[in-house]
Amino acid sequence: MENERLKEIYESVKKRNPLESEFLQAVSEVFTSLIVVAEKYPMYARAAIFERLVEPDRMIMFRVPWMDDMGNIRVNRGYRVQFNNAIGPYKGGLRFHPMVNLSVMKALGFEQTFKNSLSGLPIGGAKGGSDFDPKGKSEGEVMRFCQSFMTELFKYVGPDEDVPAGDQGVGAREIGYLFGQYKRLTGQFHGVLTGKGIPYSGSLARTEATGYGLIYFVREMLKSIDETLYGKTAVISGSGNVAIYAAVKATALGACVVAMSDSGGYIYDEQGIDTDTIRLIKEKQRGRISEYIKYRPKAKYFEGSAGIWGLKCDLAMPCATQNELNAESAAKLIENGCRLIAEGSNMSCTQDAIALIKKAGLLYSPGKASNAGGVSVSALEMTQNSMRYSWSFEEVDAKLEEIMKGIYKKATAAAKEFGRATDLEFGANVAAFIKVADAMMAQGCV
Repeated sequence: MENERLKEIYESVKKRNPLESEFLQAVSEVFTSLIVVAEKYPMYARAAIFERLVEPDRMIMFRVPWMDDMGNIRVNRGYRVQFNNAIGPYKGGLRFHPMVNLSVMKALGFEQTFKNSLSGLPIGGAKGGSDFDPKGKSEGEVMRFCQSFMTELFKYVGPDEDVPAGDQGVGAREIGYLFGQYKRLTGQFHGVLTGKGIPYSGSLARTEATGYGLIYFVREMLKSIDETLYGKTAVISGSGNVAIYAAVKATALGACVVAMSDSGGYIYDEQGIDTDTIRLIKEKQRGRISEYIKYRPKAKYFEGSAGIWGLKCDLAMPCATQNELNAESAAKLIENGCRLIAEGSNMSCTQDAIALIKKAGLLYSPGKASNAGGVSVSALEMTQNSMRYSWSFEEVDAKLEEIMKGIYKKATAAAKEFGRATDLEFGANVAAFIKVADAMMAQGCV
């Protein structure tokens, strides 16, 4: 990091947050892109924008007690990090996973601020969740946990203040329980959460949005080299909403998705993943991906999800969790002829992996650009809730496609301004930062 001012600020962030590796990783990645911005536009430094951006507006931590089916009281920890609302009410998902901690929440909230800026919609950045693990829990246990979680969280959220959504471990079931408890506590029926079910003011295409948006973005990336998805071999990690609907859309556009994974391992289907079978296993049965071979006996299952990156492919799309693709995995993809890596999960690649990917000349997109489809349609859900109206699936999907095209154009335009036309990571960081920074400066020292 060559800019002395940014280097000093980053060193200060390290001293104040010494054990928060994920947060420090997120700040370092963005600051590396902003060196040239700080030099070209000194007014941001004079207004202390960089110092203000790395400090969340507020961090909320709370106890979440709940009763299991045996009558025992269990206790988890809940979080909501409201990072920045310069361009709109806080917006960002809730994650229920054992690895959730304050560092992860701050890192994702920081990233969310920039992702939401790129969407072009009036939403700020936040993130929240709990170290509760829904896996292996009964319906009653999940419901009681969600009700306890919202009993504390409801004090800090609202349709014009903070609008959470789902994320890893928080799907339609959890959102329903959270919304029901919010409604009981407040007596209000409004758009305080997104990702709601269709019968109670959810948006069509929200489930598909992040995965579809990822593929729309990849299509724009391929257009830059005069290619299409047709005939490309793709590897997609994960098997949640993002991965499933990325596979669905990629297949519809002519790609052959040969592998998907979950935390236990991965499946390889040379003929192309049958997405209907994946949806049956994951959405209806809530099963493990290893069960896929029962339905497709010619497919193969391998223990250990990291092995998926050793497969030969044209396109790789990590859609599981942060830092899932490291330098070793990136080297395997490069060696096997992969030409494009687009993040479907937040902060999918480690910084060492990104450096290798760029050095090898692969097309690369950071999650803040390529997985922004989910939060974009969440913002469209907020709009529909405010209007007391709903759009058709086709209308929402068309808006999503235009938003993803717009994000690609903003990132490439910002990259070109600084002479780095092919660097989407740099362009996305710069375009997102300038919008947030300008809004902060226009509103004064807040």
